[in-house]
Amino acid sequence: MVFSFKGRSLLTLKDYTADEISYLLKLAKTEKDNSRTGIVQQRFLGKNLAMLFEKRSTRTRCAFETAFGEEGGNPVFLSSDDIQLGAKESIEDTARVFGRMFDAIEFRGFKQETVEKLAKYSGVPVYNGLTDLYHPTQILADFLTIWEEFGTLKGIKLVYVGDGRNNVANSLLIGSGKMGLNFSIVAPKELWPDENLVNYARECCKVSNGSITVTDDVKEGVKGAQAIYTDVWVSMGEESKKDKRIKLLSPYQVNQELMDATGNKDTIFLHCLPAVKDMEVTYDVIEGARSRVWDEAENRKHTIKAIMLATI
Repeated sequence: MVFSFKGRSLLTLKDYTADEISYLLKLAKTEKDNSRTGIVQQRFLGKNLAMLFEKRSTRTRCAFETAFGEEGGNPVFLSSDDIQLGAKESIEDTARVFGRMFDAIEFRGFKQETVEKLAKYSGVPVYNGLTDLYHPTQILADFLTIWEEFGTLKGIKLVYVGDGRNNVANSLLIGSGKMGLNFSIVAPKELWPDENLVNYARECCKVSNGSITVTDDVKEGVKGAQAIYTDVWVSMGEESKKDKRIKLLSPYQVNQELMDATGNKDTIFLHCLPAVKDMEVTYDVIEGARSRVWDEAENRKHTIKAIMLATI
């Protein structure tokens, strides 16, 4: 099967078919294997990447910079303090200027509308490094980690526990629906995902033979899970809600009791990081033998390199 990736953006996993996502994951695995050989290929030599950050980052920034830089490209980091994005200059005008100077743009910030405008007006590939709605590059890394562990994505029971309406949960819904996972969100009803997005994922399941479940019952929800996933309880920009979130989400902490409730001794633990240890996940779980968070973090780089190689 021949795929046409050149010039395309990644704004949400809705933009890609299941076959295209599979191709990107295989390419990422190849790049990961090749990274162990020490061979330098310099495929981005003479290319420039604009990296726009409204929100702070460790893994996203490092993954884009190292993936682009080791291929000979020039990644240029720009925070909201460095440029006029949406301040003295419109997003549309910034996008037009960047499209003349850069071969691709990465954006990490608040509004999904911003990354969509950058893609519309720049004329170059734009990658969503995180918005309030979606985090598609993270899910590619998550799926590579699950694939490496189990040899497949189809039929894997992945359970997300915690804030079920954040950007990671949203993107896991889309990706799981497309790739045929049996995906559950276990969260208090106040933090359930948007119903339209759940319905979209369930429509995808009609093709992929996956399934989508949303429940507030922790013990029932995690039963049979092969992978348990959580994220911070207080997302960036929501710090004022901290006390309320802790009270609401304490019953959803991923601890050894919850891991045991899966009834599966081989259940792995995933977290997109950064983690607040002993809040959403206990220290013993994230540092334990079934934790795969460090593989997951490394896989950000290889999956991000894959999407850039395919589209640039």
